[in-house]
Amino acid sequence: MIRRISAVAVMGAAAAALALSGTSVAATRADGPPAPAAHGPVKARPAAGAHHATHGLANACWYSGSHWWCNNRRGAPVYKPGSTTVVGYMNSNPSWFVCRSDNGGHVGGPHPNRWEWTQADNGAWGWMKDTDISSETDPLPVC
Repeated sequence: MIRRISAVAVMGAAAAALALSGTSVAATRADGPPAPAAHGPVKARPAAGAHHATHGLANACWYSGSHWWCNNRRGAPVYKPGSTTVVGYMNSNPSWFVCRSDNGGHVGGPHPNRWEWTQADNGAWGWMKDTDISSETDPLPVC
């Protein structure tokens, strides 16, 4: 499934989602998506021995058609900002992402607190764990 959306719509959807959620758990920024809460969108730590999908040399995310594209795990959950609530799933692969944040909850891997802002396949906006993305996410802009 290929999704196309303008930057203005991205920001509007993010602001609307936060406003409709009625939550103040996540801090908001006027110029980007709501930041993941300091305690993280998901409070649980990974199981002992859990590994990030990018062990070894991973291909980096790439920019094409006004989006950053990354290879990801099919069926990966997308979380509501600042909560453990799953708002949708990413069944497409590759998928596109807007930006990254290293200020979220612990997820392990080479970027232990990194989350990426995206739109789930059902249209809901939220954060995906960096450990569900097999591409190197360093090229994504910071949220």
